[in-house]
Amino acid sequence: MLELMICSLVTILPDYLYRRYVQGKRFGKEITFFSVWYELRWGITGCLMLTVSLITMIFYFHPSTTSATLYFRTVPILPEGSGRVADVKVGFSAPVRKGDVLFTLDSSRQQAALETAKRKVAEVDAAMQSAQADVAKAEAQIGEAKANLQQAKDELDVKTELQRRNPGIVPQRDIEKLQVLVNQRQAGVDAATAVRQAAGLQVSTLLPAQKASAEAALDQAQVDLDKTIVRAGVDGRVEQFLVRTGDVVNQLMRPAGVLIPEGAGRKVLQAGFGQIEAQVMQPGMVAEATCISRPWVIIPMVITTVQDYIAAGQFRTGEQLLEAQNAVRPGTILVFMEPLYKGGLDGVTPGSSCIVNAYTSNHEEISAKDTPTSRRIALHVVDGVGLVHALLLRIQALLLPIQTLVLSGH
Repeated sequence: MLELMICSLVTILPDYLYRRYVQGKRFGKEITFFSVWYELRWGITGCLMLTVSLITMIFYFHPSTTSATLYFRTVPILPEGSGRVADVKVGFSAPVRKGDVLFTLDSSRQQAALETAKRKVAEVDAAMQSAQADVAKAEAQIGEAKANLQQAKDELDVKTELQRRNPGIVPQRDIEKLQVLVNQRQAGVDAATAVRQAAGLQVSTLLPAQKASAEAALDQAQVDLDKTIVRAGVDGRVEQFLVRTGDVVNQLMRPAGVLIPEGAGRKVLQAGFGQIEAQVMQPGMVAEATCISRPWVIIPMVITTVQDYIAAGQFRTGEQLLEAQNAVRPGTILVFMEPLYKGGLDGVTPGSSCIVNAYTSNHEEISAKDTPTSRRIALHVVDGVGLVHALLLRIQALLLPIQTLVLSGH
């Protein structure tokens, strides 16, 4: 309507003034309700054509959308396992800090496993002390075996020397027996040394490895026990936290509630614009928004990111071929906008629906020296008509409470 009124000032009004003061035709005489369509045909036709062109130019170069929302991510409250709730630490809705305990699960099985792991570590420590005693015992046996060996060697050496000096004084059979005894005592030393090495391996290799395994099992049991305590992963606020003592929660079917991170939905506004405006939407464009949860307020915004893909075109591989005609609704160009000034979104409830206008700016091209005069004029017109859209947005912001509370019938 506003565009029609503006266009009529340069089309219908001059046509009427010409008919009235040049041709002398007057309303109610030559110009009546039935003849006005013929008498002012040039003005009416020009007004309609100019209005359509103006609306097209405004909505193309200064796009608008009502599909704008402060989307925010929620974090489901889930344990890493499943179990029955033993204790609840927070209420239905409450602020929480990172690391705060939300609820605990029944941990009798995990505590039993932890106690078993502790006993296993103690068992290995006892085995370590026993192995060290075996090492000391083996060293003593080696000393005893070496002493016996040395005694046998000394006796063999004496009788061998006597046999050398006085042949026949010592029977050859005694010398052979002593040689066998020396060999036997040497085997005893080797056996005691082997026992010492085996005990040393127990102390240095086997038992430390068993202790490391037991300590790893202890750590795993502690981790499983810690998993029964569900904590907040981020600063935020829990909502709809209905879980109570005795409830069963698991990752697949029954989360405990929802955690909304602090600051979620208070920094970025997402808006979907028509596909035809894909060439116009660029990062850095200035925009304005008005939201239902904060009526009568215009929020200056700036476009920071334009998504390069349209969500309506995505698909997942399956057993059926893609049928293009099933995509009835065309997708939108998703853009991300941030407030131009700090605190611009204060007071806007996350998830609130908004109306957004984006404005094309050709200031740099207009200021360029090599831009032709005709193009400068055209770009000035394009930038100037953005005022109309800005005025429309303010009218929408003014009427939004009336439209929502009165005209919608709620």
